Amino acid sequence: MIIQQPRLASDPALHRFRSPRTDEMTDFLKKPYIPIAFLLCLIGIHTAFTTRTGRALPSDAYIWQRQWTPAVSTAVTASQPVIRTWRILAAELDGHGSWVDTTPDSPLLARTHTPVIAVIRIEGQLADWDEEQLAAHILAVKAAWQQRGITVYGLEIDHDCATVRLPAYARFLALLHGQLEPTPLSITVLPTWLASPELEEVLARVDDAVLQIHAVQNPQFGLFNPEKAHEWVRTFAQHRRGPWHVALPAYGTRVTWGTDGRIAGIESEQDRLMGADSGHELVAPPAEIAAFMKRIEHAPPHGLAGWAWFRLPTSDDRRAWSLSTWRAVITHQPLRTALSVSLHRPSATAPYDIVLANAGNADAEAPPAIRIESPCPSGADGLNGYNLDYDAQGMWLRRAQPGLLRAGQQAVIGWARCDRGTVRAYAGTHDRQS
Repeated sequence: MIIQQPRLASDPALHRFRSPRTDEMTDFLKKPYIPIAFLLCLIGIHTAFTTRTGRALPSDAYIWQRQWTPAVSTAVTASQPVIRTWRILAAELDGHGSWVDTTPDSPLLARTHTPVIAVIRIEGQLADWDEEQLAAHILAVKAAWQQRGITVYGLEIDHDCATVRLPAYARFLALLHGQLEPTPLSITVLPTWLASPELEEVLARVDDAVLQIHAVQNPQFGLFNPEKAHEWVRTFAQHRRGPWHVALPAYGTRVTWGTDGRIAGIESEQDRLMGADSGHELVAPPAEIAAFMKRIEHAPPHGLAGWAWFRLPTSDDRRAWSLSTWRAVITHQPLRTALSVSLHRPSATAPYDIVLANAGNADAEAPPAIRIESPCPSGADGLNGYNLDYDAQGMWLRRAQPGLLRAGQQAVIGWARCDRGTVRAYAGTHDRQS
């Protein structure tokens, strides 16, 4: 057996098999700028595959006010630069089968040049309907809006039906979609539908879907629960095969619960005189919503096209965020609250007003407790959501319900009467001096 020794690279016999192209490539790779160019190429490839990470999603907004007051028009004009699409309540079918159509400010919408989606709300408790008549009224509303000069970019159905009625809902959407084409059709989606196998059929009938993550389920969960909302978003992304949006809350509400544990009534834009002790004030803190947006936008699920805010804040909607706070959250501006407590005495004989003020740029949650230091052991009371209470340290004001104090505003939350010594009031706790 003959064992051949391996040839060294310097063996002239090997050089007979080296191609001139091999030498050229070797010399090319030895150039100092080649590794840098290769590294930049890798960075470019990485960037191309991660562009959807960390991007700010655009915002739509619902205009849910049934009356277009001057406050609504002012809010629309002020918000137009930060809103991609208006989703406007166009008509509502109540539980008795009666229609209520709205009349928006057509000239204003024409001036803003912002796309408009007409929203049709169908009461979730509506037991039955005539599909052909329902579709005909919806098409008539769309035609009436277009005659007023409103370009209807799309149409949305807001129907909070029971899960067992999803098959019937899917059939109606198929009928309506066929009559609407080429106008896009969207719907709102409840988290309670996510476990239903019928959801796929419903989603297959629409061009867009808006997942509602603000819901009144239990006073303990509040109006918005970040962890629940995140779970719903991730679950819905597995069902949806097209574009979709997430509805975010920019408001608070007062919910009244019956003795059977069911919702007896909801106050949102206005009070309905349900009684001071029968309800729960639920709020969506701006900082909490902003943190949720940041979390989702860091790695948005597939197909998520943007946010849909409910609802447009106005100056006469006392349970909505302030317009400045809403814009700050939409544009990802830092939120700053600056709460202070002060005493104001209109005259030498008048009681002291206890004033809570917010000098920041964001609506702030009212402090749970305001301590009152006074030489007078009595002669005080709470106002505007605060009640007077006592402990071993003396008097304090207890916040009866959650609430937000709008940016740049102040409220009288109580009074104290004392004609001797010094009266002080400050935010603190009822169990220890701060």
